[in-house]
Amino acid sequence: MNEKIINFASKLFKQYYSNSFIKIDKIEQKEFGFGDFNNKISFRHFSFKNINEFNSYAISKAPAYISFSSAYYKNPSARPMKNKVWLGSDLIFDLDANDLDLSCIKIHGNSWVCKNCFDNIKNETIKLIEDFLIPDFGFSKNELKINFSGNRGYHVHVLNKAVAELDSDARKQISNYIKADNIDLEIFFPTLNKRGPLIGPKPDEFGWGGKLAKTMISLLNKNIEELINLGIEKQIAKKLIKNKAEVIFGITTGNWDKISIPKKSEFWKEILKKIAIKQSNSIDKNVTNDIHHLIRVPDTLHGETGLIAKTISLNDFDKFDPMNDAIAFDNGQKIKIHVQNSPKFYMKNIEFGPFDNEDIEIPLYAGLYLLLKNVGNLRD
Repeated sequence: MNEKIINFASKLFKQYYSNSFIKIDKIEQKEFGFGDFNNKISFRHFSFKNINEFNSYAISKAPAYISFSSAYYKNPSARPMKNKVWLGSDLIFDLDANDLDLSCIKIHGNSWVCKNCFDNIKNETIKLIEDFLIPDFGFSKNELKINFSGNRGYHVHVLNKAVAELDSDARKQISNYIKADNIDLEIFFPTLNKRGPLIGPKPDEFGWGGKLAKTMISLLNKNIEELINLGIEKQIAKKLIKNKAEVIFGITTGNWDKISIPKKSEFWKEILKKIAIKQSNSIDKNVTNDIHHLIRVPDTLHGETGLIAKTISLNDFDKFDPMNDAIAFDNGQKIKIHVQNSPKFYMKNIEFGPFDNEDIEIPLYAGLYLLLKNVGNLRD
């Protein structure tokens, strides 16, 4: 990114932090890392005595990225890591639309996000909370905090004293459960490798058994393409859809053998493994497992988009739209830029682009988005 854009963006970031007051709990126990417009983390092992000191630093330096540790330390700026003296860590889940293998990504690329991306990653985040964190692990809504990542997804923070004391191995067990790693299907399908009807879980059962049943019913209620995308041969998919009512009734009563399927044990093993993966493939388990990980500070700016990593309440999450609700620079100002190439995108319910080697005049928030995506240049 050229110096002219960096200077332009830095002034805007300084303006944002001058007009904002970021709140951080137990800030004196947090390690911080900062990045410029070319690197998300340029340096770390930084700490602040209080929140006023942090906000003064943000105004003065206007970093492109501000991250803090999931961990709490006695000496957060100490080096090496063991000298920090670990006191505990929040459990954090990082969900990114790029990990969903959506067809739209093949059209607009990994650097861009469309409405379909945001809709799908929101659904994954809701699923994490409502299908796993609350029912399976017993966390209360008051212990869960959501913030937009500032770019393509969401961070879910679990603020629970008992969880804070868990080491990396224990956290790995949590992420393995959510991602269904090494799932033993015979626990849920006791007759999977035996003669006779396939007895399986019902949708009202606790844990993964119920999740598998509910997901299969949901897929059957959609369309044949959903089944084919799951790897089911077209002829069998047609058979399942044709007998959908009977198959769904069978699953609700625990009988998964309502239609004849060749090599049914192998078939259901493959399909159910794929359903399990589909349930949780958006979660970056490396973030969840790492007790020292640095993550975006809520309500700070993202250096690749100029959007706010905004905190969202659980009650408001369903209607939250990042490209409308996380915009920092909506002051009516317009800027002139030259755009090399950009797919179509939307902000503030306005559609922009696609652009191809053209000069445009555009609202500041959209122009900054293009500049930070490194596809445009300021015009004099």
